[in-house]
Amino acid sequence: MEYDVIVIGGGHAGCEAAAAAANLGSRVLLVTMNMGVIGQMSCNPAMGGIAKGQIVREIDALGGYSGLVSDRSMVQFRMLNRSKGPAMWSPRTQNDRNMFASEWRRTLEAIPNVHFLQDTVVRLLTSAGPSPTIQGVVSGMGMTFPARAVVLTSGTFMNGVMHIGEKQFSGGRAGERASHGITEQLVELGFGAGRMKTGTPPRVDGRSIDYDRLEEQPGDDCPGKFSFSDSTSPLSRQLSCWMTYTSPEVHDILRTGFDRSPMFSGRIQGAGPRYCPSIEDKINRFADKDRHQLFVEPEGWDTVETYINGFSTSLPEEVQVAALRRIPGFAQARIFRPGYAVEYDYFPPTQLKHSLETKLVDGLYFAGQINGTTGYEEAACQGLMAGINAHLKNREQEPFVLRRDEAYIGVLIDDLITKGTEEPYRMFTSRAEFRILLRQDNADLRLTPRSHALGLASAERMQRVERKLHHADELVGVMRRERVDPDAANEVLVPRGTTALKQRVRFYDLLLRPQIEYRHIAHLAPAVFAMAGTFGELAAEVVEHVEINLKYEGYLSKEREMAEKLTRLEDVPLELEMEYAKLTSLSFEARQKLDQIKPQTLGQASRISGVSPADLSVLMVYLGR
Repeated sequence: MEYDVIVIGGGHAGCEAAAAAANLGSRVLLVTMNMGVIGQMSCNPAMGGIAKGQIVREIDALGGYSGLVSDRSMVQFRMLNRSKGPAMWSPRTQNDRNMFASEWRRTLEAIPNVHFLQDTVVRLLTSAGPSPTIQGVVSGMGMTFPARAVVLTSGTFMNGVMHIGEKQFSGGRAGERASHGITEQLVELGFGAGRMKTGTPPRVDGRSIDYDRLEEQPGDDCPGKFSFSDSTSPLSRQLSCWMTYTSPEVHDILRTGFDRSPMFSGRIQGAGPRYCPSIEDKINRFADKDRHQLFVEPEGWDTVETYINGFSTSLPEEVQVAALRRIPGFAQARIFRPGYAVEYDYFPPTQLKHSLETKLVDGLYFAGQINGTTGYEEAACQGLMAGINAHLKNREQEPFVLRRDEAYIGVLIDDLITKGTEEPYRMFTSRAEFRILLRQDNADLRLTPRSHALGLASAERMQRVERKLHHADELVGVMRRERVDPDAANEVLVPRGTTALKQRVRFYDLLLRPQIEYRHIAHLAPAVFAMAGTFGELAAEVVEHVEINLKYEGYLSKEREMAEKLTRLEDVPLELEMEYAKLTSLSFEARQKLDQIKPQTLGQASRISGVSPADLSVLMVYLGR
């Protein structure tokens, strides 16, 4: 049978890619080594977090499923960074690991256009010649599957090697074998490849932990959710996470295993994640710190297995156990499985277009850790975009690309293909120059219209967005008309350290004060309060949207102006075949970088390290501008 799109790998990127292409109308084959672990949370049982939560909400607004699957399997919800401005607010869920995977499989099986195959892919089929085109795949069992597009989401499995102390095992994840053959074929086709590594901490029997010695981290009093749809409900009960700390004694025990550590002995060649280092890397790099924070996270409703976040390690198992038992609360700790490191192949993402299609092979897309990223959320959004663009490519339509001012997803992909990465890439709010525009609360308003135009977001989703905008306009109108009595208002204003009123003012103007929130003064304007009460399940979202836009309008206007300037550069195309080496007015470094990356627009060229404003002027003169 011939398929429109074949997706290789059933992780977070593969699931989103298969769902997106199929929902758009493509016939999709999802090839995975083990049908029992589709959507598996290989590392911590959680979704979202700083900047990552924004990505999950963007995936949901675009019609992806990561938010819905997270909501249906969560055991705790927290909105992080509430003490900071709304651009920094980031939703995070703690999830039931088994429920998460089973929910993903159930979701995919409900999509008629998704077919499944439990097997490996050992070879890609491509046309001959200098400009190869993808034609299908060959499975480990020798079956050939023709396809017009292939999305490769290999995770940590391509030539994966796991390390525990001096022991090495071939594999991409505990209990699962590695994949071989594809890297070598891609290198023969002209791709550059490299090695990266990641790790995971030991899993501990929760019954052996003394929680009285730990600090409790409960979920939010009023838990939220990721998805903008009303098909899921907030949690009515939650599981707590817990905190504890390492100590100098723990560090000393860990150091006894350094001579057998694969990271320090040189057996691991790949670069590890800078912002999620192993515990041995932490105590080596930050030798001045007496302790490091650890988060003790439940793995689900019906299991005692516990994840020790912050204790990722590849030290010998006996060293792991000895060090753990010196941590407060872990004196009697029993390990279910030790921590380990896994080293795997990746392909520098500068070899991709903004659509995530490779520059060398037409119709071949890369998504997830193969592009040098780390994290479920980063992988999932790439899979979604690759699946969309594989479908559009087959229909001979323009690729779907998000700009840096439209989404964190746009920032991530642009960073990857423009700057590349030599270490596992992780998203942070600081990477987004327009982060006040790219908040978690407005992802539906930003992206649902674009997804609906594609045919991915449903009509119901679009109607919900239109209702939200209409209600927001109604509420702002009432806020501008309603005036507040000074005597009643001052009872709220003065205790909060803001100037007392001497005359009646509009509710709108009162809300502009940074010390005042809607909830503080809603009772002062009955018409405003009554209006919000008519919005049903959208009331809280509408009020939040209006309040943020009122308080931050100046900053939002400035960012919109900056984004418009950037867009003008993005509208200036550059030919992929342009011979930069012949433009001798460019600096030598600029010629090298431009030849290597082949930017598609002047805006992309401006973000390449080593390309100066003077180089941009030369390019503009060359283009006749």
